[in-house]
Amino acid sequence: MGVLTQSVAVECGADGTPQGLRWNGRDYVLAERPMRWFERRRWWAEEVRAEKGRGAGLVDHEMWRLQVRLARAGAAPLQTLDVAHHLDSGRWRLVRVHEHAQDLRRSA
Repeated sequence: MGVLTQSVAVECGADGTPQGLRWNGRDYVLAERPMRWFERRRWWAEEVRAEKGRGAGLVDHEMWRLQVRLARAGAAPLQTLDVAHHLDSGRWRLVRVHEHAQDLRRSA
């Protein structure tokens, strides 16, 4: 599917780690431990001017790579998704759906 930006609902544990998500009306559960990193935002293109005293989350945003499967289909294939978490607003966005090697072989 590739790169996109779409709002998703992410359920997190007490430590803030994603445990599941809802995307396009479907519930997904994590199949593997999620991986977290931070990416630099294009702040020069997005932010007009930061308010005085505000800085956390303006330049970097939290990214998570999730391996998920449909919650109601235990044998459903895994999907790898990258989601971005906007720390100020708490919003989550799906930014990438990775294609797996098996999917690529089928389409060849």
